[in-house]
Amino acid sequence: MEQLKISFIIVMYNTADLIGQCLSSLYKDQGPPREVFVVDNASTDGGVELVRKEYPWVKLIVNKKNRGFAAANNQVLPFCRGQYIFYLNPDTKLVGSGITEKCTRVMDTNPEIGLAGVKLVNPDGSLQESVSFRYPGERFAKSEVAGLKGEIACVMGAGMIARTELIRKLGGFDEDFVLYGEDQDLCLRIRRAGYRISFIEDAVILHYGGWSERPSLPADVWTKKTRAEYLFYRKHYTLKTMEKIRRNDLLKSRFRLLTLALSVPFMRDRTVAEGKRIKYLAIYETVKNLKGY
Repeated sequence: MEQLKISFIIVMYNTADLIGQCLSSLYKDQGPPREVFVVDNASTDGGVELVRKEYPWVKLIVNKKNRGFAAANNQVLPFCRGQYIFYLNPDTKLVGSGITEKCTRVMDTNPEIGLAGVKLVNPDGSLQESVSFRYPGERFAKSEVAGLKGEIACVMGAGMIARTELIRKLGGFDEDFVLYGEDQDLCLRIRRAGYRISFIEDAVILHYGGWSERPSLPADVWTKKTRAEYLFYRKHYTLKTMEKIRRNDLLKSRFRLLTLALSVPFMRDRTVAEGKRIKYLAIYETVKNLKGY
């Protein structure tokens, strides 16, 4: 197959109202030869028809069922002709020009970088927290993450570029992760392979965030996030470390629930407090009911 510079992969699930501006911004972005894959995970909002009609240059794959974020990305990995893969969420929009050029230049001139994230901003222009210098539960797992290259632990998967051959060697995303945690897992595996994770500050992408989870109840979202974290622990940490994390999570969530119960009667606006109560109750119930990790 003819070698291209970069392959974009966008996994779509009921984001018809945003995928258009994402693809339009990508089309306008000047840069090296590329290809764009859109993998639809059984959407029902007309997004497939929109992409097929308005963006015929996109390589569209339509799944009959929702395979999850990780599996959908891996689905097109064998067909990518790019030297690099750019994972992009459908609820994003490239800001400015030359984003692709900036990202590929960083990768070309820094062979020790296995994967790099971009600068993600909210619709109001404020900065999103998309770079982490620690993994979940890392303060209990110093030995498990010792000796890794670079200071950045992981970046948010909404916008990141990686070396195609490295991703193939690692087998892509771990498909046991359905929606959350797969970016953290991939970044750790890349660092263990001897590469470092980087951040490209002058490549700016607007990210709405949480769009595909709009129909989900907050408690369900926190349950999914907690289960994803414990899958990460099970893969990368010892059982002894996991038990320390579990005890800490149970103690912390119980304490938060108690303090909220005591303070809520004295609050005028209880909306924020209710959101926290839902969060910590979901975490507590999920962690308490874990069996065999």
